[in-house]
Amino acid sequence: MSSDPALQPITSRHVAKGLGTTLLARTGAVVEIVAQPLYVVMFGLTGFGFYAVLWAAINILQNIFDMGMTNALQRTVPQSASRIEAVAALRTAILCGVTPCLMASVAIYIYADQLAHIFNVAAEHQSILVPSIRIFVWALPLWAFIEIMTAAMRAQMVFGAEIRLRIIWEQILRLVFAAILYAAGYGLTGLLYAHLLSLSVTALLSIRLTARYYDLADIFRAPWGSDISRNSVQAGLSVLPTNIISRIFTDAPMLILNFALPGASGAMAAGLFTISRKLSSVVQLVRTAFSYVMAPLASSAEKRDRAQVTEIYAYATRFIVAVALPLSLVLAAGSGPLLSLFGPDAQMAKAALIILLMARAIEAMMGISSPVLQVIAAYRHQLTASIIGILSAIGAGFLATPYMPPLTAVTLAMAVGLIISAAIPMIQLAWIERLHPFDHRFPSVLWRTLGLSAICCGAATLFSQLPDFLSIPLIVISAVASIWASLRFALPIEDRASLGKLGRTLRLIP
Repeated sequence: MSSDPALQPITSRHVAKGLGTTLLARTGAVVEIVAQPLYVVMFGLTGFGFYAVLWAAINILQNIFDMGMTNALQRTVPQSASRIEAVAALRTAILCGVTPCLMASVAIYIYADQLAHIFNVAAEHQSILVPSIRIFVWALPLWAFIEIMTAAMRAQMVFGAEIRLRIIWEQILRLVFAAILYAAGYGLTGLLYAHLLSLSVTALLSIRLTARYYDLADIFRAPWGSDISRNSVQAGLSVLPTNIISRIFTDAPMLILNFALPGASGAMAAGLFTISRKLSSVVQLVRTAFSYVMAPLASSAEKRDRAQVTEIYAYATRFIVAVALPLSLVLAAGSGPLLSLFGPDAQMAKAALIILLMARAIEAMMGISSPVLQVIAAYRHQLTASIIGILSAIGAGFLATPYMPPLTAVTLAMAVGLIISAAIPMIQLAWIERLHPFDHRFPSVLWRTLGLSAICCGAATLFSQLPDFLSIPLIVISAVASIWASLRFALPIEDRASLGKLGRTLRLIP
């Protein structure tokens, strides 16, 4: 085999290597989950709900105005012919992704008075509604810039460079700033400033990290109007509708609940949904990490041999099922004690949390078809899942609303859309590209995982009957044990061997 890295095959070992560092980077989401109960304590459930609604609006706007540039980098940079072409792709992403976000922020700042009436907040927050919008809107260009710069690093198959950004600077600093400003008497406004401060530090550091993998001095010297720039724009625009709809699934329920329910009820419902979504995001963490790794690896493997794409696609799906399925079932069984961390009012979100956990488990079983489809299939195929998914969610919402509380109905609609949106790319890859992840090893992995999960799920159900100070750590232990058992006894030996030293340390390899 050639020693040239550009000619070596992409294997499950490459996926596992990238996965470890990417999972560590994505544990910033876990830090955020831990921080949320503290935010609720400091700012109240309605205050936290108002903040969550503003952040949801920023995320949706960012996915609209960044022109799909984060995904475009995953496709164009691995296929670029030189370092200067890669820099040209990055420059295109920054210009096309950040500039529209900045322009949108200016417009929102100017028209904040007219926009404020669509938000429902508690009476004590009414006076700060317009100033809060004008403060927080500047998170939009900052967040777009961070997303593009970190995507540029992932596009170079450097998956661990985000660790310090996502955990230390973004999440932990945000909590520290929020606590300091809360103690200084800034109230809910302090949380908004803390968010902006943490994003600003993260943005500055992202430039320094990106400079390790791109020659930023070439950002002005790279040719303008090149093929790589045009391809970046085309790739971004092709996935833009998919990105928008994916973000709508994640954040629009908070906005819908806030806009539909008056006053404090709207803010509280948004806060409850945010709590449910963040707890369920623990399950999504593994699938998201694989998606980050798979996009550039699949793009690179496609240049070599389609068989390599098939191999890593099947491997990633087996691994996700072995982790996500037991984790979701155990967390669902222990949902009551977990929600108690957020105060007694959080128990109203129990049904929503269980629905989201089950949806994430089913979504994981569909494989990680979407990032694979984005980098190997024709652009026109990427919109189908988004359109059908959002229409399915809307239909499910209309059917469920008369029979369920608003929070449960909106959550169920989102779950239906998520599952259908995950299933369609898998079907497209199988039908159009003759590519699917379910080889002869998958059924054994699935049934063994289900059996082991049922045992740990039963244990978590029993633990839920204990006082919270006992049940919560026991439920966490059950979740960890279920994942380890599934990895050890459900995955084939070659999958476990791909983990290398980590697999031996965790005794996954006999």
